[in-house]
Amino acid sequence: MTLFRRVTDQFSVSPQIAVGDVAQAARQGFALIINNRPDGEDPAQPDGAEIAAAARAAGLDYVAIPVRGGPDAGQVQAQLDAIEEAKGPVLAYCRSGTRSIVTWAIGQAQSGAMDRQTLVALGTDAGYDLTGILG
Repeated sequence: MTLFRRVTDQFSVSPQIAVGDVAQAARQGFALIINNRPDGEDPAQPDGAEIAAAARAAGLDYVAIPVRGGPDAGQVQAQLDAIEEAKGPVLAYCRSGTRSIVTWAIGQAQSGAMDRQTLVALGTDAGYDLTGILG
């Protein structure tokens, strides 16, 4: 099972999940899975369509917002919108979880929802260093 890292009560991140992790996400109360990993980065990774099908079968919503390198403004906004529209807690994943938390943190900072110090602390608590990302 993949480790889901809680960032806030409503947002968690994870390294690459497997189809079998989706049922665990549902049991833990997630309502939406966001896939921030582009298909084909690694031949061993599950295809996003497989995760999407498992999510829907488990009663979860799913959205793909693939990020290569750092997120652009459109990806940040898409993630903000998806989280805002979610019917409950959100689990976002990529290869390591870094692109997922970075995309989320930039959105939180730009929207004014959280200040830099809070975001860096939340990132540290979840196992990610956001100091260089948030200036």
